[in-house]
Amino acid sequence: MAKRGRRLIWTTVLILAMSAMAACGTNNKAEDGKSARTGNAAAPAASPAPAETGEAAASEGATRKVAGEFGEVEIPANPKRVAGIYVEDYLKALGVTPVVQWYHPSWGKQDYLNLDVPEYDISGSIEALLDRNPDLIIADGGADEARYEQYAKVAPTYRLPEAVLQDSRLMLTAIAEALGIPDKAAAVIPEYDRKVAEGKAALQQALGQEKVAVIRLNAADKTFALFGVKNRYTGMIYDQFGLKPIPMAAEMTDYQAIISEEVIPQLEADHIIIFPDNGAWDSAVNQEAIKLLDGPLWKNLPAVKNGSIYRMERSHWQSGGITANQMKLDDLLKAMVK
Repeated sequence: MAKRGRRLIWTTVLILAMSAMAACGTNNKAEDGKSARTGNAAAPAASPAPAETGEAAASEGATRKVAGEFGEVEIPANPKRVAGIYVEDYLKALGVTPVVQWYHPSWGKQDYLNLDVPEYDISGSIEALLDRNPDLIIADGGADEARYEQYAKVAPTYRLPEAVLQDSRLMLTAIAEALGIPDKAAAVIPEYDRKVAEGKAALQQALGQEKVAVIRLNAADKTFALFGVKNRYTGMIYDQFGLKPIPMAAEMTDYQAIISEEVIPQLEADHIIIFPDNGAWDSAVNQEAIKLLDGPLWKNLPAVKNGSIYRMERSHWQSGGITANQMKLDDLLKAMVK
């Protein structure tokens, strides 16, 4: 009986030992597979484990939520194909190339960016945007709620909050956070602030309390648009660059106001900045409208007599982007600081 018991014990021990050896062999095979995936040349190549494939897919499809003007929206955590509707300036400043560039037949595009991407005509069908297959759309204040809903049918759409639209630095920060690259905005903004501070000091020393007006020449109907201090394209020359607006511009609550040629002498501007609404100054479409600037009303303006009217390039003067603003500052320093 005792011998039978001892035999049973040894049989059990033998079975356990064999099981342990089998398990060890399985573990070694698993380790070999792991070594192959991490680039260990001593082990044979192996396909990724199903679990790792799942993790990569999850990372690629990860999303997060941001608060836009029309509510919270779920966007890709790592967007790859971004369409920035009139915010391409900010994308380029952040090192991101958009999949399309905003364009309108009447207003053109932001030529100063020199982007080599397809144009998206916002006056046409939204299907043109769909064809570019964006995985994220970022829109500025030009997109109302109805337009936003259209964009949202194409791809997740982040419409920038109204609260950031008056300051290019806040816009850059919001866009960078939506793209998951806030560190890039943090690198751009201090350099921008430094340049603005230096430019502001030079402009104030040169102009003092002399008053400035910003006017756009509308070629098609031969009218003028006076830009107010709240204009998102040029308002920064007052609140950031320190220039003094004419009273009419300072009192405006609208972004701009259409004025006649006869009103311009009443503006009492010491300096006038002017640019066409589309095209260059030498464009054929602008030649008839430009004749207004050769009339007696213009020639008798003190600003004209003093050589203080400045014909600017419309592309960056009709953009409030952070790159465009720096180009405006360069223009002003070149024109006004002797």
